[in-house]
Amino acid sequence: MINIGKTNSLKVVKIQGPNIYLGLPGSPMVLLADKKPSTTYQVGDSVSAFVYIDGEGHLAATLQNPLAEAGDIAWLKVVSVNYYGAFLDWGIPKDLLVPFSEQIAEMKPGRSYLVKLYEDVKGRIVATTKLERFLSDEGPEFKTGQQVSLLIADPTELGVKAVVDHTHWGILYQNEIFRPLRKGQKLTGYIKKVRDDDKLDLTLNEPGYGKIEPLADRILAELDKHGGVLKLGDKSPPEAIYAAFGASKKAFKQAIGALYKKQLIVIEDHSIRRV
Repeated sequence: MINIGKTNSLKVVKIQGPNIYLGLPGSPMVLLADKKPSTTYQVGDSVSAFVYIDGEGHLAATLQNPLAEAGDIAWLKVVSVNYYGAFLDWGIPKDLLVPFSEQIAEMKPGRSYLVKLYEDVKGRIVATTKLERFLSDEGPEFKTGQQVSLLIADPTELGVKAVVDHTHWGILYQNEIFRPLRKGQKLTGYIKKVRDDDKLDLTLNEPGYGKIEPLADRILAELDKHGGVLKLGDKSPPEAIYAAFGASKKAFKQAIGALYKKQLIVIEDHSIRRV
C-alpha cells in the first residue's frame, strides 16, 4: 500500500520516454515528478520516494526530502496566499495548502507558522494552525528520563512550551534554560517528570549520572588544554557554564564534585585546578 504524504519504498515499474513510473504490487503507478533524476533507473530498481497529490489530483512522487510528512508538527514558511488559503513551502514541488478554515488568524506571506500536516476527507495532505485538537496536554504513557523530540513553541509565564514527539504539549521551565531558544527550533529533550495531572515537564539535559561521566571527561580535557586551570567554579553563572560545556550548572557541579571525590581537581569559587 502506498502511503500519501509519506516516504515510501517503491519499485520502478515502467519507463516511458523521459517518464519514470513507480509502484507496488496491487497499487496504482505513481509518476516520478522530478524532471532530471540524478540516477539512471531500470525497471525493477528500488526507489525511496515521497508520494503526494499533484495540482491535477494525481499521485506523484519526488526524490526530494520534504521538510515534514503527514502527521508531523512543523515550522513552515508561507510562500503565497490566494482565495483557497495560504500555501507553505514544505520542500517538494507542490506547496502545502492551509485552508482559511484551518487558520487561527490570517496567515501572511514570508512568515513562518507551527502547523500540523494531516490527510483531509479528499485524501489530500493539508495543514492547520489549529493544533489543539491534535495535541494532548496529558502524557501518562511517557516515562521519566525518556528521550523525546521537541519542537519549540511559545513562551509562557513559567518557561517555554514545546511539542513532544509531534503528539503532546510539554514545558521547559525558565530556570533550566541556559541558551537562546527560538520558535520552530528542533531539539532533542528528555521527560524530566510526568506530573500527578499527567502533564509533562521537560529538560534539555540528559537525566541521571549517565551524562556526568562524559562531562567530567570533557572538563578534564579542557583543564589539560588550559594548563590545568579553568576559570569556571562553584559560583560561576549558569550562562558561562552552558557557553563552555552546553550543560546546566547542576550537571557541572555534579561533574566537578565527582572529579573532586577522585582527588583529580581542587574546586574554588570561580575556578577549578588540576591536582
